[in-house]
Amino acid sequence: MRNAFAEEMVKLGEADPRVVLLSGDIGNKLFDPFKERCPGRFFNCGIAEANMMGVAAGMAMSGLRPVVYTITPFTTTRCFEQIRVDVCYHHAPVIIVGTGSGLSYAELGPTHHSCEDLAILRTLPGMTVFAPCDKVELRLGLAAGLRQDGPLYMRIGKKGEPVIHKEAPDFALGKMLTVRPGDEICLLVAGTIMAPALEAAERLAAAGRSVRVESVHTVKPLDEARLAEIFQRCRLVAAIEEHGRIGGLAGAVAEWAAPRGALARTRFLSFGVEDRFMKDVGSQDYARAQFGLSAEVMADALAEAWAGNGIRAVG
Repeated sequence: MRNAFAEEMVKLGEADPRVVLLSGDIGNKLFDPFKERCPGRFFNCGIAEANMMGVAAGMAMSGLRPVVYTITPFTTTRCFEQIRVDVCYHHAPVIIVGTGSGLSYAELGPTHHSCEDLAILRTLPGMTVFAPCDKVELRLGLAAGLRQDGPLYMRIGKKGEPVIHKEAPDFALGKMLTVRPGDEICLLVAGTIMAPALEAAERLAAAGRSVRVESVHTVKPLDEARLAEIFQRCRLVAAIEEHGRIGGLAGAVAEWAAPRGALARTRFLSFGVEDRFMKDVGSQDYARAQFGLSAEVMADALAEAWAGNGIRAVG
């Protein structure tokens, strides 16, 4: 995904001279094409992310369209105050990109895991929170973010993520995309965990269930009209995210559903990271398995819930 991001930045930078790119001392070679074709508009701000966010806010309020890029924990939790006060308080049109989100950097330990970013950033007034499932959504969402007047946070993976959309869908921020149709079980998926979710859907379909899969690429604002239709149609709904179960996609959906009585009609499950740090070191797939985010575990839990074991959280 990061290669697609770098390529799209070149395209967008050539089309709009206001676009500038700020990096927290990573991606220098990755952004060589941007530096060559958009000279003077790449800024390596060093390992000083809080300062970088303030610089980006100032640029935005001066008429530029800054895009801030570094590893997810360092562009979110490290400089949350600057995002809140410098960017969001002024409703500055800054795009904040976190690369290697979720458990992508599992082999580097908890300092590089990002399982809180969706939760904390969706609390900020005016912030759009975007979690593309593949490079197709990434490209479309980045372009859309630059067209809107306000801040946007985008969490992306690292590299090697499968392409989910074989052709460009009819895309808009705040509008879910149906990846697989179905009317019994619906999987609401945010971000790069989409491939295991689709495999879980295939396992359930092989057992006779009709399984719908939605890409909830925009966690804030939620697509409330689509959610209402899903909770009316499907008897079982599950949120799937490579993020903590507290405050992320599941929390956002539950906050929407509870006052509307939707949880009384439909069983709701949450698949995500437990409320603990993972201190083991291993691959991303290994880390996902530790939190029950494998296709097999999710399919089994969904099948059990369908059989009548009620609402439960799994992870």
